[in-house]
Amino acid sequence: MHTVWVQRQEELLRDCIVFPGVFESIVDRLCDFAAPYQHCLETEAAQRNVQLYLAGLLSDLNRKNAEKIAALVDVERLVIQEFIGTAPWDHCPLVRVLVGQVVDQLGEPDGVIAFDPSSFPKRGRHSVGVKRQWCSHRGKVDNCQVGVFMGYVSRHDHALLDFRLSLPEAWVWDEQRREECHVPPEVRYHTRHEQCLEMLDAWGEQVPHGWVTGDDELGRHTQFRQALRKRGERYVLGVPCNTIIRDLEAPLPAYHGRGRRPKAPWYSVSAWRHAVAPDRWTQVTVRDGEKGPVEIELVTRRVQTRLERKRTGPHEWLVVTRRPLTAEGALAGQSSPDARDQDAHYGYRYYLTPTGVAKDDLEEPSLMELARVITAGTCIEASFQRGKSEVGMDEYQVRTWEGWHHHMALTLIAVWFLIRETHRGQQVTPALTLPQVRYGLSVLLLETFLTLGVSSICRHVQRQLRRNELARFYHYRTRKCLPPRKLRRDIQ
Repeated sequence: MHTVWVQRQEELLRDCIVFPGVFESIVDRLCDFAAPYQHCLETEAAQRNVQLYLAGLLSDLNRKNAEKIAALVDVERLVIQEFIGTAPWDHCPLVRVLVGQVVDQLGEPDGVIAFDPSSFPKRGRHSVGVKRQWCSHRGKVDNCQVGVFMGYVSRHDHALLDFRLSLPEAWVWDEQRREECHVPPEVRYHTRHEQCLEMLDAWGEQVPHGWVTGDDELGRHTQFRQALRKRGERYVLGVPCNTIIRDLEAPLPAYHGRGRRPKAPWYSVSAWRHAVAPDRWTQVTVRDGEKGPVEIELVTRRVQTRLERKRTGPHEWLVVTRRPLTAEGALAGQSSPDARDQDAHYGYRYYLTPTGVAKDDLEEPSLMELARVITAGTCIEASFQRGKSEVGMDEYQVRTWEGWHHHMALTLIAVWFLIRETHRGQQVTPALTLPQVRYGLSVLLLETFLTLGVSSICRHVQRQLRRNELARFYHYRTRKCLPPRKLRRDIQ
């Protein structure tokens, strides 16, 4: 046995050898990659700025906002800020190109479309769509923006495809804030599950998939589940631990010969879980992870849910999963409080999947298939982590409607470039990871844009001085007084 471990360790170490070809011409490939997206824009300046902004997002800047990116690529700050914040270019054609590329490389018939909101903490009340609401990033109610994202998960990899800014209902009637943030007049309030259906209708036929999944924020809405069934979509959606169900496989209460025959009683899913026998749980290994096999325990049951006003809903399968608390703790702050349930040893999650869609009955899915779809939601969380840690998805400093959508579109495109380069590098170095590809590219971009010298240093310092002096001037002007000229101190 010891010999086998030594051989496997030597094989793994051989996989860690990085050949020069992995990073050779990667900057040139970034230029070729950006070309289809540049063709979606009308002006030559916008086409040039797309490539510069992507390079800034993929660089090693500590804050990937417009000002920092402009300093890196040696462009005036206002040029990049206007391109991202207020320029009237449409991001939708770029998303269309992105979806087509992802489908060509990752698409498979039983892929999973995953919907998930992500929050972006903000200070103040002037950024578009900001409000005190549930902030999954911090695990509490806080001042933040929320975007609803559509992701795609296959056996090859996962990527984010499309997004919508969740505009709070209070913003619909606040004309002053809408005007300040350039919210288009035709934009009205839409719930998050309506935004998910809008993205599904836009891309459902183009993106091959067999499942739709989402967390309890979407699954708790019976109208959303009904809309998916009408569209013929098979889903696995999280539901809160207080969801009311009726066990259709439980023995019926005794009939005493008078009145209607009794039906199975109603329970919350957490109360039903307490009655599950220990031997009913089945352990399934989903895949091999970095820290060992990813395992999950499941139990399923045919149930009927209760709708609003005590109406009974359709038959569905209830899926309950459990994991040790050490594995469940990583996701605890990302879900809403009523989605979590636990005892002394395990954390539990609850899901519903249909028994029929569009008047067609479905066979009960295997536990392995259910586990694969459920873990697809974790993959989307990993996609958010990629965007926020590698390309600065949450580091924008824009307040306008256009600025938020422009930045999000370009960050999704930047992550997709890293995914493609990671797959390319893994053909010769299987152990290569996406953060390592981004690190290697960032070093090469520094060599491309930073030509160190006295003149270059003076330009960067001059740019900072001009920025500080303009800020000082505007602060004085708001107080209606003339700023004094800065003079050097007399040397004693």
